[in-house]
Amino acid sequence: MLTIIDKYILKRYLATFSVMLLMFIPIGITIDVSEKVNKMIENKVPFKAIAMYYVDFTIYFANLLFPIFLFLSIIWFTSKLANNTEVIAILSSGISFTRFLRPYIIGATFVSIFALIMGFFLVPRASEGFKNFRYDYLIGNGVNEKRDNSDVYRQISADEYIYVSSFNSISKMAFNFSMEKFEKDKLKYKITANRIKFNEKDSTYSLFDFKKRKVGEFGDIIETSVKKDTVFKFDLEDLTPVVYIAETLSYFDLIKFIEKEKERGSTNINVYLVVLYKKYSIPISAFILTIIAVAVSSMKRRGGMGINLAIGILLAFAFVFLDKVFGVLAEKSSAPPIIAVWIPNIVFGILAIYLLRNAKR
Repeated sequence: MLTIIDKYILKRYLATFSVMLLMFIPIGITIDVSEKVNKMIENKVPFKAIAMYYVDFTIYFANLLFPIFLFLSIIWFTSKLANNTEVIAILSSGISFTRFLRPYIIGATFVSIFALIMGFFLVPRASEGFKNFRYDYLIGNGVNEKRDNSDVYRQISADEYIYVSSFNSISKMAFNFSMEKFEKDKLKYKITANRIKFNEKDSTYSLFDFKKRKVGEFGDIIETSVKKDTVFKFDLEDLTPVVYIAETLSYFDLIKFIEKEKERGSTNINVYLVVLYKKYSIPISAFILTIIAVAVSSMKRRGGMGINLAIGILLAFAFVFLDKVFGVLAEKSSAPPIIAVWIPNIVFGILAIYLLRNAKR
């Protein structure tokens, strides 16, 4: 059962965090508008598109800086409690430091559940709107730049593999196409073409400089043609997923997408796994950052709240820095994504235990 002190601290926890979000999001929007307003006017972006962009921007921005907002809000109101000697009064009444932490942990639980639901369902939709707007209206020619168009290799079935060196999503044409069909680990046939174009009218493909080589027991059969129209099981659009596709999928869709990409032999699996694992690691970070913030700010210092805020800002940005560095490391190297994503939480978890022990003393 929650005591009056528990309710008081919990109310301050949630209220300060909410106010922190409401304070910084308009600042973020103002800075973003000042940077992009000329480009928006130049490209004659519709007002409705701009309005929807800033709704998505708000959700995307809040999720991105969630650890900093949470950390600073706890540092702020706990430092005020310490400066008003409220923390000393609470602990002097016989309440242990661990018991003092209980309303903070309850608050972190509420925030974590909220962040988890946001990460599973709302943030992906916001990410899609946010990224699409930037590519469609602000970056280059949009359509081509938002797709992974070069050196695409896919496994389209249990024994069929396909490759293109580049793909143009506007003309629906790919270059240096090859398709290999295996049977019991032995090559059955291979199709190559200088170009392959998808015909939307009848869902067929036109292959230019077509060549098919059937591997026979006593000799190979080679078929060639300047142009050949045929039907395939795949869609060329599937070969070139949007570069940020994983960020735009809800949790269950992302799971299915990753399984599908694993079967296809995608080289971007680590990128997708990083997005998946962060959906869990960010909510857990709420508990770790809460403990660190309370341990740092519950002491009354000579410099007052300024010292606590300085320490808080330093630690918060260190956490975000580690999160970004190891996220990129997992995407670009052979490091296991799950380990790389969780390293910031592990490092700051150890720091939380150390600071908590010192705070108890």
